[in-house]
Amino acid sequence: MGSKYDDTEILEDIEKCSDDIIFTKIEDEEELSKKVAKLISEGMVVGWFQGGSEMGPRALGHRSILADATDPDMKDIINKRIKHREWYRPFAPACIKEDAHKYFTHSTESPYMLLISQVKEEYKDKLPSITHVDGTARLQTVNRETNRRYYDVIKEFGKISGISVILNTSFNEAGEPIVETPEDAIKCFLKNNIDYLVIENYFIELKEENFIKLRRLSPKNKEIKT
Repeated sequence: MGSKYDDTEILEDIEKCSDDIIFTKIEDEEELSKKVAKLISEGMVVGWFQGGSEMGPRALGHRSILADATDPDMKDIINKRIKHREWYRPFAPACIKEDAHKYFTHSTESPYMLLISQVKEEYKDKLPSITHVDGTARLQTVNRETNRRYYDVIKEFGKISGISVILNTSFNEAGEPIVETPEDAIKCFLKNNIDYLVIENYFIELKEENFIKLRRLSPKNKEIKT
């Protein structure tokens, strides 16, 4: 429901931070989806900015931070690096609509991430970063007709991992509102330990020399020991 931003506006905001970042425009949506899915499967955390921002209490794939729900350490990684929340607070899963019944017990679609489902017993250990201590999850089912790019990332991740579920949390750090503009997204990306950023068709990453300056991380995403 929010404002959309064209190439001119996006490039103006990228230019403001050109000393620290590099970017590539990937016109082919399939190529972009596969690239993002592969990075998520490798343990990377991706800021995802598409179209107009959501209206309501959830980020639903337009202003989201995406990560690997199958990684047992991912909840702690995101909490330590970005969210700084209490250890027991869960993150939410996003699943393509037609596969949700495989992983969750539910009887209806949940496009707005407002309903609680039980994670099926056989997947609790396989989806540790989105499964709450009581075995539940606040599920978002994603429909390709309403959110094509987001859906395709999850679908491609499923092809790689065998499980078409990713972790989705709102694109903001603790105490801040969800990002709205491309400039907001870039500033959040630079300030926090988010590995990559996608704004529409623009794939953004740090210049290699800035990993230590801005992240205190090596290019391999490992903390620098001092």
